Amino acid sequence: MASGMAPAARAFPPGEYPVVVVGSGPGALQLSYALRRLGIGHAVLSEDHAPGGMFRRWPHFQRLLSWTKPYAPEERSTRGYERFDWNSLLVDPDDADHADARSLQATFMDGTSYFPARAEMEANLASFAERTGLVIRYGCRWQATRHEDGPDGGRFVLETTDGEYRCRVAVFAVGVAEPWDPAVPGIELAHSYATVRPAETYAGRRVFILGKHNSGFELASGLLPWAAGIVLASPSPAKLSVITRSLVGVRARYLQPFEDNALGGGVGILDASIEAIEPAGSGLRVRVRRSDSGQPLEYLADDVISATGFTCPLLDLPALGVATFGQSRLPAQTTWWESATVPGIFFAGTIGQGQAGLKKHGMPPNSGAVHGARYNARLLARRIAETRFGTPVERPLVDPATAVAGLLDEATRGPELWHQKAFLARALSTGPEGLRDEGILPLVAFLDELSTDGVAMTVEADGTGRIAPVAYVRSRGSVREVALPDHPLLDFTTDDHRRVLAEAVAPLGLS
Repeated sequence: MASGMAPAARAFPPGEYPVVVVGSGPGALQLSYALRRLGIGHAVLSEDHAPGGMFRRWPHFQRLLSWTKPYAPEERSTRGYERFDWNSLLVDPDDADHADARSLQATFMDGTSYFPARAEMEANLASFAERTGLVIRYGCRWQATRHEDGPDGGRFVLETTDGEYRCRVAVFAVGVAEPWDPAVPGIELAHSYATVRPAETYAGRRVFILGKHNSGFELASGLLPWAAGIVLASPSPAKLSVITRSLVGVRARYLQPFEDNALGGGVGILDASIEAIEPAGSGLRVRVRRSDSGQPLEYLADDVISATGFTCPLLDLPALGVATFGQSRLPAQTTWWESATVPGIFFAGTIGQGQAGLKKHGMPPNSGAVHGARYNARLLARRIAETRFGTPVERPLVDPATAVAGLLDEATRGPELWHQKAFLARALSTGPEGLRDEGILPLVAFLDELSTDGVAMTVEADGTGRIAPVAYVRSRGSVREVALPDHPLLDFTTDDHRRVLAEAVAPLGLS
């Protein structure tokens, strides 16, 4: 900086704002973009010094589980391409000023894999923030929260390292990124996923990994070329998506440890509870008990790594009244990602998985990943704008003669329906003015909150590999669930599909 020049003023100094968003990962970035498009003033605060959230550090061994297909059946500039790109953030179709921020992930990939490297994902997010002109106050750590009463509902006060921020609405997009360790005697002798060393430092060592979900298998896969032996253990069997045909559990990218186990290559995979970790000479002894027989076993290891999951870094929000549940301490949430117990506090990004929807066929939504959370953030911005600031969102009229074809096209190509199966729906409602496009809604909102007759189209997977559209038709106060045929090439615009859907929505006057 030249002599005599004052430093540039930092964005969002302490004070009062309509909305305060905490975080700078994908959820916060997408929400900030959507709020700005709706004209809702807000401040964004982050303790990090650049955008990207957890992708600035993890995954340790660099490849993501989520894919982006650089060359797909749809053009990159189109909404349809979002089906094939799980990692880019969303730019509205009518936002010509920021068209260069659309479908960014593929532009940073080197072609060696359609699973982006961690650094490629970080570059994607940073470029989105830069190209869309998002403003964030970096290096500002949220420390505490309180509520001050007032005639209009009061204000939340966020205490930070830079001062106090007051707001009517607070949105926390802080991830589920705080390692959780089980209450195992000697757990302090292990190190967590967050403190794993470079892979080469495990060369020739015996490694015991607590946990058999994504993080455990990621570590095992990354250490296979280096470790002399690897054991993975947790009380329950791993849920392999290649077997269950869902997107929950260990993805096919992490199956190599199973191959080494089957071939006797030095990998052990145990269904066993961990009873204790103890010093043993220069190493550690891990005592376990098998889940099937109760047989006690002991293993000697040079390193023990706890990859047993993560919790939400909610600080004092539970003391403020925010109810949480489960090991991950996810906040209990309404249909619209608002705290179920403290109105005015919302959650974006990975934390949104606390709103699980109907869990049709036992399958939760993909809200814990970018390709699901980005659509949730768009809907959350709309909800905040409408209910907290009286900003109406357009619901255009639809020609009834085109409704059936339009819904079937959504089921075939709509990225929201494909990425958030049985969770998000394309909805139409009937009224005195005619047929209105409600846009994308949480399915639960259509079923429980929309009072007028209408139809909601979803795409659902039943866990056997079958994927097909399902229409929910409300007529005269009752809802009928109509499963449409599947199709080997996932084309749901055929004459058979048109006939079934037309019969289902006939009571609404559609054809």
